[in-house]
Amino acid sequence: MNKENASKLWKIIQEAGDYLQGQLPDHPNHPQGRNPYAHVAICVKKKFNASYKEIPDKSLNEVINYIEYLKKNPS
Repeated sequence: MNKENASKLWKIIQEAGDYLQGQLPDHPNHPQGRNPYAHVAICVKKKFNASYKEIPDKSLNEVINYIEYLKKNPS
């Protein structure tokens, strides 16, 4: 992904993390609470088999749509 798109995507990930703050269900591995920023980044990495910086530019809209899905479906 080019630098401009990676920067844009990181900002969207941060905004999703802000939105999900306090909404993720409790988990025994995270007694202090779950990190919503890490959650979004890890979900993106699992779905696209690459970190957000390594995803091809042509997939930018698909990644953005997936992040919106994560916001609507906190898990």
